[in-house]
Amino acid sequence: MESSQANLTCQNLPRILSSFVDTFVDFSASGGLFLPPPTHSSSNNQTVFPSPTRLIAIGDLHGDFQKTKEAFKLAGLINESDKWCGGSTTVVQIGDVLDRGGEELKILYFLEKLKREALKVNGNVITMNGNHEIMNVDFDFRYVTKEGLQEFQDWAMWYCVGNHMKMLCDGVSVVQDLFDGIPFEFRGVKPDVFDGIRTRIAALRPKGPIAERFLAKNQTVIVVGDSVFVHGGLLVKHVEYGFENVNEEVKDWICGLKGRVSRDLVRGRDSVVWLRKFSKELEKDCDCSTLEHVLATIPGAKRMIMGHTIQESGINGVCGNKAIRIDVGMSKGCTNGLPEVLEIDRDKGLRILTSNPLYQNGKEGSLDAKPKDGLGLVLPELGPKQVEVEA
Repeated sequence: MESSQANLTCQNLPRILSSFVDTFVDFSASGGLFLPPPTHSSSNNQTVFPSPTRLIAIGDLHGDFQKTKEAFKLAGLINESDKWCGGSTTVVQIGDVLDRGGEELKILYFLEKLKREALKVNGNVITMNGNHEIMNVDFDFRYVTKEGLQEFQDWAMWYCVGNHMKMLCDGVSVVQDLFDGIPFEFRGVKPDVFDGIRTRIAALRPKGPIAERFLAKNQTVIVVGDSVFVHGGLLVKHVEYGFENVNEEVKDWICGLKGRVSRDLVRGRDSVVWLRKFSKELEKDCDCSTLEHVLATIPGAKRMIMGHTIQESGINGVCGNKAIRIDVGMSKGCTNGLPEVLEIDRDKGLRILTSNPLYQNGKEGSLDAKPKDGLGLVLPELGPKQVEVEA
């Protein structure tokens, strides 16, 4: 016994020590989450998914952890302990986890936890890039909050503690200095946020620990059954370029394997994460002919589901429900909207699951509702009120 204990040194246990330190850092930085062991899945590189029995689409979250959990509970995907209970359901979160709120990292860790839990029971949680993920990898922090800066600073503190713990033992690989190459001052930025900005750059720059670990797993365009998912919208040029090419280029950029992605893909007003042609307040202002042309070029596609533009009156559809808009501004950093999610069920069709108390019987409405049904907020012809916010 004494002999075996004497052999338990850092030199022959580097892998165990490294795993323990990583778990300790994750627990500390995530607000107390223990991530299940990762399960191998090819979905990180998958662009087209088969039609599931049940599909849930969740809009922009913007750093509001409480509303995030409310949305998942509304869809029956997590229990009172915040553990996955959605069975084989497929979930698509449409992007914009970052900015406007102070619990961005908690949401990223939470979504990663649910991904691993869902895979164990043949479920699937797919996360996507929104324009705010792209902005942050691009060092555009105009919509970061002070709370968001502090959360990243807290993470960096634990991350550096973990690296120092690993350095105490031989044989444990340690990454380079987290802040390597990052300046200490920034022109036009108040000195009191220098540290927060440095930390955010370190975490989210291409090949940064948070960017590579979480954002690089996101897709930018996907097809699930007969639904196309994208944060802003798609034009024919994007379809012709190829969804696989779009996803691969964005992933490679986030992982530091290539230079900046072209403006046409993720930066211009007509890029896939910024487009608003199908998100205008009134249906008559939406470019339905272009939308129909785009969908016609995607085999089997019946509808495009997008976030990005806040629908203050709730999830709704235009252009014959070929454009479904699911960003309800639920984050306190936006309009503090009531959580809503879109459900596509093989037997029940398209439904809106909502926490809106105006719904008397249950928490659901139909995109095909008529005015007499009292579900006017989902009717395109009524011109649902919207809020278009900067970025």
